[in-house]
Amino acid sequence: MKQLTQTGKTVDDAIAAALEKLKKSQEQVTVRVIEEGKKGFFGFGAKNAEVEVTVKEPSDAPETVQKTETSDAKPSDEEIAAEMPAAPLEEDGEEPDFEQQESESATKPSNDIAIAETKNYLQDVAKGMKIEDLTVTHEKQGKTVRFTLESEKVAVLIGKRGQTLNALQQLAQLVANRHAEQFMTVELDAENYRERRQETLEQLADRMADKAIRTGNRVQFEPMPSYERKVIHQALSRRLDIDTHSEGKDPNRYLVIEPHK
Repeated sequence: MKQLTQTGKTVDDAIAAALEKLKKSQEQVTVRVIEEGKKGFFGFGAKNAEVEVTVKEPSDAPETVQKTETSDAKPSDEEIAAEMPAAPLEEDGEEPDFEQQESESATKPSNDIAIAETKNYLQDVAKGMKIEDLTVTHEKQGKTVRFTLESEKVAVLIGKRGQTLNALQQLAQLVANRHAEQFMTVELDAENYRERRQETLEQLADRMADKAIRTGNRVQFEPMPSYERKVIHQALSRRLDIDTHSEGKDPNRYLVIEPHK
């Protein structure tokens, strides 16, 4: 008894892959679903489907002879199918290599495709968050692509202190670079949040630096993404009375200001 366990994004994908490997049709096997699989959220938590495919045993010879020697009874559909010739081979006598054909037809990496796939991904995420009116535009600046999100519910996409927007930006960068011809940096913005956030961080940086000088002690910020820490570093680079550095590990890495000694 020939048996194969196969995984795939969906049950149908897993079955199709197993049939291709076994060189059998759906009618020639039995299928047991081990795992239905799930899509996950934001592209994470997804789980492949898994099936067990078993090739059906052929009828034994005595039974076949007995059927042949019986009267002129009309053969069943199963008997007709069993006597049909197998699918024809290619001209060189070998069966088609479906995996090679699929590989050859795969789309080549392209920055334009990467941008389109990223837009589709953001649309899908928005729909998962019950946001149906999202529009996504983009602007290229060298190796950086800035995507701008517009929606009546854009505040949901930004989240508290930009946490949702920052998470979406990291995921969008992963999606883009799966398809890009060369590495690209992805920036996500909504309602000029990035510009407004930069102004807020620069003002906060000055207040925290003044506090460090006034108290003579080090002060530290809450954890923030690397590009927000970079904004503060740059804002305080002109000051000679304090020093700045980062501590901790992402995603809990934070910036520290100390009076210059």
